[in-house]
Amino acid sequence: MIRNGFHIQKATVTALFLRELKTRFGKYRLGYCWALLEPVLHLFVLWIVFDYVMQRAMADISFPVFLLNGLIPYFLFSNIATRSINAVEANQGLFNYRPVKPVDTIIARTILELFIYIMVYFLLMTLLLISGETIDHVNLISLFTVGFLLVVFSFGCGLIVMVAGDAFPEMEKFLPVIIKPLYFISCIMFPLSSVPKEYWRWLTWNPLLHAVELARGAVARSYQSDGASLAYLAISTLAVLFVGLLLYRNREEAMLTS
Repeated sequence: MIRNGFHIQKATVTALFLRELKTRFGKYRLGYCWALLEPVLHLFVLWIVFDYVMQRAMADISFPVFLLNGLIPYFLFSNIATRSINAVEANQGLFNYRPVKPVDTIIARTILELFIYIMVYFLLMTLLLISGETIDHVNLISLFTVGFLLVVFSFGCGLIVMVAGDAFPEMEKFLPVIIKPLYFISCIMFPLSSVPKEYWRWLTWNPLLHAVELARGAVARSYQSDGASLAYLAISTLAVLFVGLLLYRNREEAMLTS
């Protein structure tokens, strides 16, 4: 049977996904459970540390729900971007096989991060409901739309990072310096409404902030996300994806032979 390009790429991405999963988590005693435990433990530590301080400041949304819908988008974006920097180097030997392309490694890593954080998100949301937290409204269409745009945006950034990292190895040192500040300017630990409006014009250039605020608005009817725009997030996603694909197309041959 002759397989078309889509089926070949699907098989390639599946194999890379399983390889990445085994490489990252197969060596631990807890095995693949660590894929869920690692982010869950991180979230619970922050929840315990900040819950007492922040619960009084969150009148329109439960603090655990607020925190969860800020950290998950950030971790998803951050992990896809940072794990893309060495994608070419880590899979260089596989490029001897014609079906394997550098973009397939980014697709596989994006799918893995998406799988992990979908599981973490629904697991923790379920635990919050069981523990008695009230979630009065969930707009699934809005939540899925924001999630989809965030994943595509992160994938586009991953492509840019992969190309930049292959062309300039020093990028591996500079990338954490670029990514870490986003934790503090993306409204992860505070709502945009708490920031004076004269500063919004600077903060709202950040697409990740829009994803975080829109995600919170999708799970809490009373949450105020006036400064967030789905249209801006969509335009930013298309722009980043276009730039990423353009850079990748111009650099693909060099990455295969480097």
